[in-house]
Order: sequence, then structure tokens, then C-alpha cells
Amino acid sequence: MIYDVIVVGGGPAGMFASITAAQQGNRVLLLERNDRLGKKLLITGKGRCNVTNACSAREVLENTPRNGRFLYSAMENFPPDAICRFLEENGCALKTERGNRVFPTSDRSQSVLDCLQQTMRRLGITVEFGRVRQITLQDGAVSGVKTDNKQYACHRVILATGGVSYPATGSTGDGYAIARQLGHTVIEPQGSLVPLETAGTYCQQMQGLSLRNVAVKLLDKKGKVLYKDFGELLFTHFGVSGPTVLSASAHLKGEGCMLQIDLKPALDESKLQERILRDLQMYRNRSMENALTDLLPRSMIPVVLQMLEIPAQLQANSLKKEQRQALIALLKAFPVEISGRRPVAEAIITSGGIKTSEIDPKTMQSKLIGGLYFAGEIIDCDAYTGGFNLQIAWATAYAAGMNVKTGIDKVGTM
Repeated sequence: MIYDVIVVGGGPAGMFASITAAQQGNRVLLLERNDRLGKKLLITGKGRCNVTNACSAREVLENTPRNGRFLYSAMENFPPDAICRFLEENGCALKTERGNRVFPTSDRSQSVLDCLQQTMRRLGITVEFGRVRQITLQDGAVSGVKTDNKQYACHRVILATGGVSYPATGSTGDGYAIARQLGHTVIEPQGSLVPLETAGTYCQQMQGLSLRNVAVKLLDKKGKVLYKDFGELLFTHFGVSGPTVLSASAHLKGEGCMLQIDLKPALDESKLQERILRDLQMYRNRSMENALTDLLPRSMIPVVLQMLEIPAQLQANSLKKEQRQALIALLKAFPVEISGRRPVAEAIITSGGIKTSEIDPKTMQSKLIGGLYFAGEIIDCDAYTGGFNLQIAWATAYAAGMNVKTGIDKVGTM
């Protein structure tokens, strides 16, 4: 059989691209290297699957720091409410939580996967399992696909193999190698939405401590603010993690970056001084390590005192004015020196991928190869946490699936 469309990759982008292409009357084959579909989808959102963000197309782009403008057309044509409508119409009830994050009502990623697979079966999409090694060409256009032990003929290919994060789920960069064979440029992939390693031992001393409602700034070595956020942060055995850190990681540039944490964002310096003076008065005959228990988490107190070179056993009523001022300054700008990212295998998503200037932003078709399309994380676009990256997958998959046209091999110009 000659298929109209072969989709390579059985993640969310691949499954949705196959659905969209089949809805246009195409005979569709989906090839997946794992022994089942949606392996990575099942672990997203800690197993709950944050399917999208309940916001406008414009807001998605505002939350896409890397090549957001490239996605303008795709996102306008398939905004967040479109995927919500599709899922609910096909049996997957949804709910919206804090930060406009959208989840299945069941709180189970499996509900989203079941919805996609049932729709694929209803549309008669063929699914086979095998690792694709090559896309074959004839006269500069797609003619088929080769796996390790089989060859398939087709008119169109949608490459949706993901990035290189979570390699245990099958995201090992296969699509990059295939695209390079065809002449495409691949921007070197690295982890994005990834925890950060830190210099020194202070973070390790606070391992397991989670902070809520803190303000975070990422500064470059010159002190320029690269990113700021508000929310949660977690200290770990290697450094820092949590939602604010993951989003900040997308802006990390070079060496010498610093995280600055405002531990008391609701209080300006004068209000914070009043609060500290009250505590020092209340615990005036106690040691400093006890006098700060109402102000800071217990595991943070020794670190703060070490950083300020204040003896833990110093009596609270002996604290000097300049030491109190230094304490206030530290609480408003707690410094964490960043030494680097965690390995890309630990990243939620991949930054980098197929160069966007080589892809038609309206159709997701390659500008180099007739009949070749891209969808999802393989494209050099990435966003913050909150459902935005899955929304990019849905929107680019929809654009690719809607625009595969059997028998038309025209390639756009660079």
C-alpha cells in the first residue's frame, strides 16, 4: 500500500497530526519506535497531563521565549480552546486549575491518551511499531520511509519524533539525525525547563526545603535581569528546582548567572524591619537561631546566619544595627550562584531542534524537501511551564495535518 501520509512519532504531536491528516481523507500510517504510543505523554504533569493553558493564542506566544513569532499562524488557527473542545467532544472531560492550567478531570494522563487512541481507531489510522532510520526521496520529494526491517511508500511524511529529554521514553534525537540526512539545520539541543545546579553547599544544606510565594530573578554576570517570576522553589541535593526555576532555566545565558530570591515579597524593607524588630524584642533573651524561627523555615536559619557571619548562639538583643540591615538585605535578595543546568535527560522539554527559518510557519512544511512536514518538540520552539509546550505540539500538529496535500510536491523558497 502507498500511504498518503506517514507520521513518524507516537507522542502527542504525532498522534494529533495523524488524526488531523486522517480527518482530511488521507490514508495515514503512524510509526512509533516504542512498543506503545504516548509513553512520554503519560508522565507529563506528574502523571496528570497539563494539556494546555486556558488563555488566548497571544498569551501562549508571550510565554514562548524561543521563536514564539514563528508560531503565530499555527497558534491563531488552533488556539488553546480548540484542543479543549476536541478533547471534550471526544470523551475527555477537562478542568482548569491555578495558573489557568488545564487537566483532565480524572487527573490521569491516561484519559488524554485514551481519547487520542480511540479517535485514531475510529478514523482507521494504521499504527505500527518500528524505529525509522531514513526518509527516502525521489526527485527531491518524499517517496517513503525505512525502518530497521521494513520499507513503506508514501506521498507525505510528518516528522514528530520529539527532542532528547526523557530518553527512556524514546526521545533520543532520531528525528534530528533524519532531518540532517535531508539537509536540514538542527540547532544544538539542550535542556529547557530543567533544574539548575549551584555553586557551594548552601542549597545542599537546605535540601528538601520548598518555598512558596517567593519572587525570583535570574541575573546575568553583569547584573542584568534575564527573567523574573513569582511562585514556588525547591532546594535539592544538586541546587534548585521547582516551577520558578524551571522557567528561569529557559533564559540561562553563559556563565556567572545568579538567582536572587526575595523571601518576603509582600513586605518592603521598612515593613520587614518592623517585623524583625518585633521578633528580636520578643526573643531578646534567646539565641539568634531561635529568634528567627517565626521569620524563616528552620533549615534555612543556619544558612542565613552563616552567610551573614552571625554566630548562631548570639543573643538576639546583642544583634547590631548593621547586622540587622544585612539580614534585611539578604532576605530581600537571597543569592544563589548558578553553575549550570542539569543534564538534558532530566529536562521537561528540549530547547533547540529544526531551524525555524527552514519551515513554512503556516503549514509546517519543509522549505527544502517536498512532502516533508514537522510537528511538536522537534521544532526549535519552547515555552514556559503551564501547558504551553503541549499547546505548541497540538497547534503545529494541526497545521501539519491540515496541510498535507497528496500529489503536491512544491517546495517553498528559502
